[in-house]
Formats: sequence, C-alpha cells, structure tokens
Amino acid sequence: MKFLDQAKVYVKSGDGGAGCISFRREKYVEFGGPDGGDGGKGGDVWVECVDGLNTLIDYRYQQHFKAAKGEHGKGANRTGRGGEDAVLKVPVGTEILEEDQETVIADLTEVGQRVKLATGGNGGFGNTHFKSSTNQAPRRANPGLAGDERWIWLRLKLIADAGLVGLPNAGKSTFLASVTAAKPKIADYPFTTLHPNLGVVRLDDREFVLADIPGLIEGAHEGAGIGDRFLGHVERCRVLMHLVDATQEDVVEAYRIIRDELSAYGAGLDEKPELLALSKCDAVDEETLTEKRRALAAASGSDVLLVSAATGAGTRDALGLMLKVIDEARAEDEAKATAEVTRREGWRP
Repeated sequence: MKFLDQAKVYVKSGDGGAGCISFRREKYVEFGGPDGGDGGKGGDVWVECVDGLNTLIDYRYQQHFKAAKGEHGKGANRTGRGGEDAVLKVPVGTEILEEDQETVIADLTEVGQRVKLATGGNGGFGNTHFKSSTNQAPRRANPGLAGDERWIWLRLKLIADAGLVGLPNAGKSTFLASVTAAKPKIADYPFTTLHPNLGVVRLDDREFVLADIPGLIEGAHEGAGIGDRFLGHVERCRVLMHLVDATQEDVVEAYRIIRDELSAYGAGLDEKPELLALSKCDAVDEETLTEKRRALAAASGSDVLLVSAATGAGTRDALGLMLKVIDEARAEDEAKATAEVTRREGWRP
C-alpha cells in the first residue's frame, strides 16, 4: 500500500427537497384543501476516524464527495425522504484543515471520533404550511435550501510515542528494524527512506510506538532534499532520538544542521525532550569515538549515547531511556487533565 499523508478534498452536503403543491380532490370528501408535504432534508457530510487505516491513499483517486439530495414532498402531506449522509473514513491522527492549510477544523486522535463538515439543506415547506383563513387554497411551496460546499485538506500526522531524526544515512531505519518488527528499506545511499515508518518496541513487558521519518538536510525547511513536511509525523511524539553518524568527519555540524531544521520548522519540535546518540559505533575505533563523543557532548550540553544497530550495543539502554521519558510525559499529561477537570467542576480536594 502506498503512503499518502496529505490530500485536498471537495465536500458538498445534499440540497433539501422542494415542498409540494397538492390538493385533496377525493369524491365524497366534504372538506378538501391543500395537502402538499414538505421536502426532505439533504444529507450531511461527516468525517470519521476508523481503525485499520494508516494512509490517505484512497483520497488520491477520489477527491469529490457529495451527500444525497432530499426527496421532494408529495401529496397527502407526505414528507420527502432525507438524503443519505456521506462519510469520509480517515486514519487515527488525521487533521482537517480549511483550504488555506492553516486553520484547523478538527484533529482526530481517537477511533470513533466524528466531525460534521457540511450540513445538508433543509427541505422546503409544502403548500399546507401556507393555508390560512384568507388563503384557503395556497398555490405556493418553498424550494429546498442548497447544501454547503467547501474544499478541505486532510493531513495525517502519525501517532507515535517516540521519533527518530537525523541526517540521511544516520542509521535511523536500521535502528528501527533492529528494535521492532518493522521492515523499512535499508541501503547505503541517502534518502533510502521516502516515507515514515512505524514499529512497536517491546521492552520487557512494556510497549511503545517508534517512528522513523526521512532524513533531513540543511535547508530542508526551504524545500531542499525532500523538505521538512514529514516532520509533522513526529509532532505528537513525546521524545525524539537524534541519531548522529559516528563515521562522519564533523559530528557537531551534523548535530547543528538537524537542530536548526527542527527550530525552523516550529511546532515546538526543538523544545521536545531529546536523546542524543552516536550511531554506527561499531564502525569507528575507540579513540576516535571517544573524541567525537566528547565534542558532541560539549556542543549539545547533554549526554551522548553510543549505539550500534548492527551489533545491538547500547540499543537496550537507549530504549529504556526513551520509555522513561515517555512515562514521565504521560504522567504529566494525566496530571494536567486531572487539574483541568477539577478546575471545570470547581471542586477542591
């Protein structure tokens, strides 16, 4: 299945059905009069978050979604049937934006969430509604109201607990493949990864989701390489693991490039908890590795982990640190949620 994380979609709700002009004309009925029914309501357009999807590829082949129109009213005061709704099914983590790609309409993060994008038009009144003492045979009925229509953007941001960032060929995909059951493409040339990959890390009796995104290069926020659009997939991560290739000449410069790109992208990525690690440590001699680790620690002001996905060295310690940060972030979120509930209810313990 191809991966698509952004799509532009046109939606239109159904028009309301027209009211009916009708009169009772049965033989032997003493009192006739108007009996035109109302038109049916047009269908709504909904977007629903469902399980089992991880891409928006369906919306590459169909971009127009229209709900059904309401049926017209009928005689004998029969109301037209309402139009069927149109439902767009999207994966967990989908954002819905206005056509300007900036205004967020909704953010769907849980299975079962539904949002109405366009409301169907109301049906028109039949001539029964216009009967009065001075107008006992009205020949007037309302047309149905037109439905709403709009263009929207669907943008998928994968939901993962931790994310891998770094330059191309920093060893992100190899690390993901070594600690999860995911099978990303791995090769010895840049930009092997062209779309995000997810894997489930199992550490003892715990699990968390790890995301790998395509590598960044200097100027990615200006469109260099494949740009920084895929950084949206680590916006929801609680911790980032920054991998720096230990075989590079200048590891400090490699670290600076990624940090500058995270800062230029915004969305708080440069403020997220970060674990810094030198990857491919098995390919560098001990003395060189020590020098590079010291230089990187001085430039970043943080501890530098040593990992090797090929031999497994240091990977378990790195995963343990990730899980620790994830647990702390979850506990903080729960505390905030509890405090918000307490504030709304006006209750003090």
